[in-house]
Amino acid sequence: MFIILRQDVEKVGKAGEVIKVKDGFARNFLIPNNFAFPATDAHMNRYKESTKSKGYKVAQQKKSDEFLKKAISEKTVVIKMKVGEEGKLFGSVTSQNIADELKTMGVEVDKKRIQLEENIKHLGEHKISYKSHSETEIIITVSVIPEE
Repeated sequence: MFIILRQDVEKVGKAGEVIKVKDGFARNFLIPNNFAFPATDAHMNRYKESTKSKGYKVAQQKKSDEFLKKAISEKTVVIKMKVGEEGKLFGSVTSQNIADELKTMGVEVDKKRIQLEENIKHLGEHKISYKSHSETEIIITVSVIPEE
């Protein structure tokens, strides 16, 4: 039986490939688990249309991420925190603090995509990456200064 894979299946093939597999494997495993669908004309046309729309969505997302990168890279996020001895902060700077500060600057970001390995606990300038939808690398510059 010929099938079209919806997603990558180990030792079978990659998403979008039209391959021939045994009937039982297709009917009992691949099709019921939504890994594939039969390679009929209707399914082939539907798959071609969906790949075109996915390509358009990916292109739009990449354009959006490039705009976000430009907006963020031009700005430095300044966060004022209370400071103790030796420049140690009372508390720490979290991804929520960074997202809130960016929002006040006019840039809306998802706090879950801010890649903080651990919360910031020292004064100074920090470079933090932002995981975008596409593979665009976005760096956020955060400057932590003492509160007056």
